[in-house]
Amino acid sequence: MSQQRKIVVIGGSAAGPKAASRARRMDLRADITIIQMENDLSMASCGFPYYVGGVFDEREKLICTPTGVIRDPNFFKNAKDIKALTNTEALSIDRSGKTVIYKDLKTGVEGTISYDKLIIATGATPRMPPVKGLDLDGITTLQSLKDADYLRKVRDEGKIKKAVVVGGGLIGLETCEALQLAGIEITVIEMMPQILMFLDWQLAKILENNIRNWATNVVTNNAVTEFLGTDGKLTGVKLANGTELPCELAVVAIGVKPLVELAEKADIRIGSTGGIDVDEFMQTSDPDIYAIGDCIEIPNLISGKKVLAPYGDLANLEGRVAGENAATKNVARFPGTLQTGVCKVFNYQAGTTGLSEAKAKEAGFDPIGVVTASPDKPGFMGGLLVISKMIADRKTGKIIGFQCLGPGDVSKQVAQAAVAVKGGMTVDDMVNADLPYAPPFTLAIDPLIAISHALQNKMRGLFTGISTVDVKKKLDNGEEPFILDMRGPGEYDTMRLGIGEVLMPLGALRKRENELPEDKDTEIICYCKISLRGYEAARYLQSIGYTDVKVMEGGIMAWPYPREK
Repeated sequence: MSQQRKIVVIGGSAAGPKAASRARRMDLRADITIIQMENDLSMASCGFPYYVGGVFDEREKLICTPTGVIRDPNFFKNAKDIKALTNTEALSIDRSGKTVIYKDLKTGVEGTISYDKLIIATGATPRMPPVKGLDLDGITTLQSLKDADYLRKVRDEGKIKKAVVVGGGLIGLETCEALQLAGIEITVIEMMPQILMFLDWQLAKILENNIRNWATNVVTNNAVTEFLGTDGKLTGVKLANGTELPCELAVVAIGVKPLVELAEKADIRIGSTGGIDVDEFMQTSDPDIYAIGDCIEIPNLISGKKVLAPYGDLANLEGRVAGENAATKNVARFPGTLQTGVCKVFNYQAGTTGLSEAKAKEAGFDPIGVVTASPDKPGFMGGLLVISKMIADRKTGKIIGFQCLGPGDVSKQVAQAAVAVKGGMTVDDMVNADLPYAPPFTLAIDPLIAISHALQNKMRGLFTGISTVDVKKKLDNGEEPFILDMRGPGEYDTMRLGIGEVLMPLGALRKRENELPEDKDTEIICYCKISLRGYEAARYLQSIGYTDVKVMEGGIMAWPYPREK
């Protein structure tokens, strides 16, 4: 009989328990141990904001199985025959002796455990701004279950009236919603020119506008330079522009950095991004040590560059690969990430996969993109708006990025697009994709297929698109294009831009040609609510000799600036 394999996993949040569980399924005889610094195991950390916000009240749902069993050491021992040492810190790794030295944080007693294969899943730690006042009472992050407990207590007590969220990324915005729904006045402060940097500016601005509609202030292009306090308690924040905002609570959400000190001390190779360097087998520079989760760097599948991708789903996928390989041999592979993500912010969702247009240019692509707006399903089925942007490589036609936001079913659109990007599909492939259709779920031409049609038309030269951002720039620069609003009078009275546009319903265009510019080289910009009628108008204007006709992509619904009404 072969010798029993000893597998040790350092880290018990998401990736570590997944790796241990997969290892058990691959090798039913292996001796498997998890070393976890915290008291809890296998926490659903992506659920923390929703527990804080009161979407559900039972804390144990964050640490239990789908059938309601708490994932504690007893569960791992009884259900999986995995030993879990909680409240235990891994102090060092002896690679030559193949041992880990650890300490029981309750008793202070140290111990040593040997391994045949080691899996490092030490996670990440919140980044904190290098400013004064960080030690004041009332400043927190939302990284751990302890943080979630603290913020849930804040919510339930209802004593705090004003709070600041530092950072406009995924966690920052989800925390913003959770606290705002508790009746707390929130200001989000983002150092960059926009929130959610994975979106291009136009879509990020639309989301920002919607957040403001929920009585939440958003400050971009600014940063906290000091936390202010009295008697050790937070009373406000000072911004780079000198503004002081009073608050009793500050949640810092400016990202995380990989926890690699344990690996670094063991002379395991660290990558250029600061994460542990691993190959497709999740193997480190030591062939007997694997690393997974938020502490590693992985390739972006489109740009090829190494990136940090601290996402819960990726942690589980990486854990599955490392667990199988540690228990058998290197057969399972994790190739990298598209950095697909989605979040909910009040009544909107926002998601992305692949590269934004800005990131595509940085990566050396010649991107071409298009923006569309549409309902996610028919109006008679309660369809809701989705605004999408698809990016393709102009040379190959491959879809390399997709963004989507709105109150509609964004998650489905992003999921479909992620498969298309991962599969290397071109725009021409996507225009005839065989997706499921029924009115309760989508349109006869799904919005993802519709945007593929729009991008194909643009790539074939059937129309020239112009973004709402570029239209605004033209107007700000004093240019005077002839702007046509192709909607009906009722729509115009309800909502209009007020940028000097001429109302000319599509159905009246042929009868009112005499009102168009005499000079056929005049720049004409057409749009409607979502610019479908704008596209049809542009095609007609081209047919009668106009040479510089553009369609404002996404129409009024994609306009990120103030409207006249």
